[in-house]
Amino acid sequence: MLTIQSVSKHYDTCCVIDGVSLQLKRGESVGILGPNGSGKTTLLRMISGELTPDQGEVWLEEQNLSKLKPKARARRIAVLAQELLEDAPFTVREIIEMGRYPYVSRFETLSDHDVEVVDQILQQTNLSNRQHTRITELSGGERQRVAIARALVQEPEILLLDEPTTYLDLEAQWSLLDICKHWQKEKDLTLVMIIHDLNVASLFCDRILFLQNGKCIAEGTPKEVISASLVEQVYGVPTVVIPHPETGVPQILHQPFMMNPRKEHGS
Repeated sequence: MLTIQSVSKHYDTCCVIDGVSLQLKRGESVGILGPNGSGKTTLLRMISGELTPDQGEVWLEEQNLSKLKPKARARRIAVLAQELLEDAPFTVREIIEMGRYPYVSRFETLSDHDVEVVDQILQQTNLSNRQHTRITELSGGERQRVAIARALVQEPEILLLDEPTTYLDLEAQWSLLDICKHWQKEKDLTLVMIIHDLNVASLFCDRILFLQNGKCIAEGTPKEVISASLVEQVYGVPTVVIPHPETGVPQILHQPFMMNPRKEHGS
């Protein structure tokens, strides 16, 4: 569906992404993991079309992503924004309606179909009863649900999420991920997510990609990739990896503090 071919990106003389390749299939979920500064957000921005690679190409089926106009791209790829006009005097419904911009010409109002799509998304994300509430009055978990609703109302084929569960409590995390998983299954939506929690990534993602210093050092299913040695290589932290009692996917336990001296690692 989407092909990333040996992409690289430099900022000044610093190589942030170095020759990364990835093939995204329709309806799968892919997690991008790695320490801070490993290039995760830069890679996601190239997948979205916001950034153009210095070397390599990104293809959406038969089209070079860099050649697509922004509105055409937005009909197929949505990004879960981390910043959601939090200080702006907009209601939940108004913010979600903004997600229909790829389908509305300048100065036009929403069509009956646009309104119907917004109503459906409000219901499916359990926001109907909050639609006339200002965004400034919502909790962090509710704001993140509004963000996911605004992305889904674009009716994308691919949804990109940059650390979507950051600062959310456990219930809000699982509520948001449950919405994403439902859309993945029901709409054949492709999900690409930057996430720091390796256990959540292992449970949620069909495949995971580890970045370190801008390079892909491991890619595959959680069972194929996650190991105590890889986690220590990437993060410099000793761990124990055990199978989840219900699914069998790898789950990571930290070693007790001070049991092992911390090793320095060059990430």
